[in-house]
Amino acid sequence: MNIAERNWLDAICRLGCCVCLREGRGATPGEPHHLLIGSRRIGDLNTIPLCQTHHRSGLKTQDFVSRHPWRTEFERRYGTERELLDWTRARLAQRIAA
Repeated sequence: MNIAERNWLDAICRLGCCVCLREGRGATPGEPHHLLIGSRRIGDLNTIPLCQTHHRSGLKTQDFVSRHPWRTEFERRYGTERELLDWTRARLAQRIAA
């Protein structure tokens, strides 16, 4: 892992879950979720911050959908992973500019 990747991962974890933030739930601790092409990770710079509930809890309720294993429902409800990555990048750019 290089410095840029480490800085990115640190920044997204400090930002908190991008879904919770977009849904108005406030900042919740984030952990990196790596975007995939097929079944392969496409690198540490292509990660989004998700809380444990939205990342890997396995929940699929009225209030929450976990990315693992419910990718289709997760993206239907919250947007595609690429859209969430774009949102995360824009949000961090705003913080740097401020």
